[in-house]
Amino acid sequence: MRTVLKALGIYKSYPMGKGIMVPALRGADIEIGRGEFVGIIGPSGSGKTTLLNILGLLDTPDSGELYVEGRNVIGLSDDELSEIRLRKIGFVFQHYNLIPILTALENVELPMILAGKPLTERIKRAGKLLEMVGIADMASHKPSEMSGGQQQRVAIARALANEPSIVLADEPTGNLDTKASGEIVKLMKNLNRKKKTTFVVVTHDVEVARETDRVLRIRDGKLYEVKEI
Repeated sequence: MRTVLKALGIYKSYPMGKGIMVPALRGADIEIGRGEFVGIIGPSGSGKTTLLNILGLLDTPDSGELYVEGRNVIGLSDDELSEIRLRKIGFVFQHYNLIPILTALENVELPMILAGKPLTERIKRAGKLLEMVGIADMASHKPSEMSGGQQQRVAIARALANEPSIVLADEPTGNLDTKASGEIVKLMKNLNRKKKTTFVVVTHDVEVARETDRVLRIRDGKLYEVKEI
C-alpha cells in the first residue's frame, strides 16, 4: 500500500508564560496508506488537534520528519506548504467553517477558485459533489438555512473539491446529534470506499472510532495502535 502521509518523531510544545513550555506531542509517529480510513482517539487536551494541524501543514513541529506523498515538507516555504494543502489535503472541521454569505454551491467552489479552475468546471464539479454527499437540492441555500448535518455534508464536499489524496477530519461529528453523526460517518466511509480517498478522523467518540478500519490512540504525546476499543 502506497504511503500518503508519514510522520516520524514529531515533537511540539506550546509556551504557557513565564518561560514554561507545555508538551503536546512527544515523539509521535504515524504512517497512513492510500485508501485507508483511520481513526485517532483520545480525550480533550491529549494533542489530537495539534497532531492534525501538523499533518495538515497548518502548524509546524518543533522537531521530527513529515512526508506528504513521499515529499519531505519540513523546511518548505509558506507558499509551498499552501500549495500542497490546496492540492493534496482536504479538511473537515467540527464547526463546519463554511462562509456564511455563500451558498452551498459557492462554498464547495471556493477551493477550486483558489486552485485557478475555470468557472464552468467549478460549477459542474461542485454540483456533482453536492449530489454525491446527498444534498444537491440545497445548492442555493446558505449555511443558516441548513441543519448541522447538512452543513457538514457541504464541508465534506468542499474538502473533496480539488481531489485531495487525504481528508483530515477534526471531530466531524462533535456538533451533531446521534442520528446525524451516524449519517456523516457512513457518508465518509462510503466516499472512502468509492473514491479511494484516505480519511483520517480525529475523535473522542468511541462509537465513531469503531467505524474506522484502524484506530490509533494518542496518549502522553505519542500514538499507539488499538486492537479493541
